Amino acid sequence: MPGDNTSPPANTPTVIVLASGRGERFVASGGSGSKLKALLVNKPVLEHTLEAVRASGLPWHMEDAGHAGMGDSIGAGVRATPGAAGWLILPADLPLIQPDTLRQVAQALANGAAAAQPVYQGQRGHPVGFGPASGPTLAALSGPQGAAPVLRALREAGSVLDVPVQDAGILTDIDTLADLARAQALLLNRLSS
Repeated sequence: MPGDNTSPPANTPTVIVLASGRGERFVASGGSGSKLKALLVNKPVLEHTLEAVRASGLPWHMEDAGHAGMGDSIGAGVRATPGAAGWLILPADLPLIQPDTLRQVAQALANGAAAAQPVYQGQRGHPVGFGPASGPTLAALSGPQGAAPVLRALREAGSVLDVPVQDAGILTDIDTLADLARAQALLLNRLSS
């Protein structure tokens, strides 16, 4: 895919940007069109997310082929990056995510964690990182559920490292017009600080 950076250096996980969703809740809340194209401080939501991914310096791949479910998107993204040393699964509707958060989750995987998840003020968010051993399971995903069952099994096995971060962006997804307004306020506050 043009613009992707999918040639990872050794031991560096790849960020899979999930941009296939239909955004039905956004339209139901009164939004028009794709939530990823909605403007947030004069830039589309997706562009904010991609700016953070690019700034992280990590290899990345955007999955935007219009898959039916999140599981299908994750599976396709993992299959498209077979040489990756793990994957950070990042929904494209997280425009406030910080590049350093992506690097911290990637570093946890590079240090040997089977999976890693960022935590802000006691709440777990995205991106969820999976080590290379999860590749075959992730590649086989399909349907609407995504990687939640994979993460749950790893958590039950005590194999998930929670990564404390100072980044509300791990929780700030855009599903409705109200979410967009909240993200706008947070971003304007960040820009004025």
